[in-house]
Amino acid sequence: MEIIYLSKDGLARLELELRTLKTTGRSNMAKQIEEARDKGDLSENAEYDAAKHSQGLMEAKIANLENTIANARVVDESTMNTSKVMILSTVHLKNHTTKKDVKYTIVSESEANFKEGKISAKSLIGSALMGKKLGEVVDVTVPAGVIKLEILEISIS
Repeated sequence: MEIIYLSKDGLARLELELRTLKTTGRSNMAKQIEEARDKGDLSENAEYDAAKHSQGLMEAKIANLENTIANARVVDESTMNTSKVMILSTVHLKNHTTKKDVKYTIVSESEANFKEGKISAKSLIGSALMGKKLGEVVDVTVPAGVIKLEILEISIS
């Protein structure tokens, strides 16, 4: 089993999503299946098949969330240092390829959200930055080629 490092807020969001799926989600899914079942012969009922398929996907998501939460460890941000990039570090970077400054927070895969500037520690950029120190220039191979990122600042979000 792989340990998944999360922020306190990240764990709370996952727990809320799990509770919602187990209660409201399952209840709504049961209603959809019942409505589809009422429409006639199940052997030729595409709505019933679709509802059962959706139920299977939801149950898989519930199992995945339960597994993630069971293996989660909350990182105490107050004990973290900023001498190197680690999970929950916010990294201010200079992209030498585009000449632009960017800022990312390194998070677990379950918390990653590029629109919010949160990238997974397992992503190409995230994994290349892990363990690096202030001032280091990192070459990252991405699908578009190689980019050079200089670490300008490491902080805790």
